[in-house]
Amino acid sequence: MIPVKYTGDALWERIERAVEIVKDRLRRVTQALNAAEVPYAVIGGNAVQFWVAQVDESVVRNTRDVDIILNRSDLPRAIEVLEQAGFLYRHSAAVSMFLDGPHAGARDAVHVIFAGEKVREEYPEPVPNVEPFEVIQSAKTLPLESLVRMKLTSFRRKDQVHILDMISIGLIDESWCERYSGELSTRLRELLDDPDG
Repeated sequence: MIPVKYTGDALWERIERAVEIVKDRLRRVTQALNAAEVPYAVIGGNAVQFWVAQVDESVVRNTRDVDIILNRSDLPRAIEVLEQAGFLYRHSAAVSMFLDGPHAGARDAVHVIFAGEKVREEYPEPVPNVEPFEVIQSAKTLPLESLVRMKLTSFRRKDQVHILDMISIGLIDESWCERYSGELSTRLRELLDDPDG
């Protein structure tokens, strides 16, 4: 049996704090990069939140991850800027990240992927460029079509769930299959045809 350490209001406070920590990390990163004019784009679950919340807040999912795209050539400047904001750069197991303080672990980090490069060799497409971008709540993020392209490219379970959420509120429909080719179009068609899995 799992021991219960927190109940009642204390548990709610921990849940709320967990969500706010991620949001605060995202705000601090984007504010620092904006102020220094370092090109970037927010991706992953936070980017999906930006788009979904505009249509239906009941479909918004929390995420523990803060993920951004950088140009590899901008990494030295980003390291300088984000270390001034309290983050520490680490490169480990082929992953670039900014730890949120000296005692943080990989779960408490901003994960970086690089524009124009493949995250994994087997992925059908590389990461989009940081431009063009959309500004939502002072944060730069990918246009929806590029964000969906990334989700279709990685196509992990959480990527599929994010796409299904967007389908469920009408952000993506049948016409979107024409925006992508080959495997990406096939993947989107599968989700549109069987949204309940």
